[in-house]
Amino acid sequence: MDNTRFFDQLQQGCQTLGVSVGEDVPAKLLRLMSELIKWNAKVNLTAITEPEEVLEKHFLDSLAVLPEVEGASSLLDLGAGAGFPGLPLKLARPAMAVTLVDAVGKKVGFLKAAIAVLGMKEARGLHARAEGQPESEGIPRAELLIARAFMDLPDWLNLAPAYVQPGGRVVAMLGKAQPDTELHARAGERGLRLVSARQYRLPFSRAERQVAVFSKV
Repeated sequence: MDNTRFFDQLQQGCQTLGVSVGEDVPAKLLRLMSELIKWNAKVNLTAITEPEEVLEKHFLDSLAVLPEVEGASSLLDLGAGAGFPGLPLKLARPAMAVTLVDAVGKKVGFLKAAIAVLGMKEARGLHARAEGQPESEGIPRAELLIARAFMDLPDWLNLAPAYVQPGGRVVAMLGKAQPDTELHARAGERGLRLVSARQYRLPFSRAERQVAVFSKV
């Protein structure tokens, strides 16, 4: 994938998803992809390595939830893996402080390297295992907590509230959509309230996605 095609596909994908990024973001995402592919040749970070798939299934899939994170001053990405959705969201909204947490040291090594290469301020990778005790784990609470395919939704909703600041929200990035009745029930069982649920498709593969937002009751 040459640079022109990357920029064109990114622009087209953002338009399809109804999101926008600054003029400097495409070049930074291209640099991030280069770092990801370089590291992945030595360290197994992600099974998605083809540039077209990285663009859609990592970058655009992350940027798709910009409407749900707009206005947040701090974001905590639990189970960040190779940095998705946290790194693209930080590039798109640089004023937002972002902490990316993963239990796998080699992935955190990549996160730290990517943050340094891209000159991200108020962003950090943290090697920790989230088990519901943020103080002892050294994981900071955030205004917005997010995860993509980290664990099944019921387990995520059990774990998540411990990491959210008062008045904050929990964002779950899901695959196939779940009915609102199911989301309401799952939330209510755990002292949470469903704020919103939105279905969409990725722009090129048309893969189904859903993003749900929860708050403490």
